[in-house]
Amino acid sequence: MSRNSGTAYRTPRKVDRSGKRDGWKLQDAKAQFSEVVRRARDEGPQRVTVRGQDAVVVIAADEFDRMVKPAAALPFVAFMESLSIEGLDLTRPHDVGREPDI
Repeated sequence: MSRNSGTAYRTPRKVDRSGKRDGWKLQDAKAQFSEVVRRARDEGPQRVTVRGQDAVVVIAADEFDRMVKPAAALPFVAFMESLSIEGLDLTRPHDVGREPDI
């Protein structure tokens, strides 16, 4: 929190030498979760660290949807036909059965 600005929220830690944000400390991210979400939507992915190590990344839902495309569901017959059974031994041993109890 800045003494001069009067704002009640903290910003992520400083920019590192490579020019990228270092991320949010977990305690700051928990306290300012709505700000983390707003920045994820407006500025891009937000890293959250635990004990100085990257733990999670908060991303906007539309970005997540672009990354994880649902697999098209095949009809059952098409799915079965797509299975490769080459090389499988599908023969069964000859069995004479058993004598029934009469």
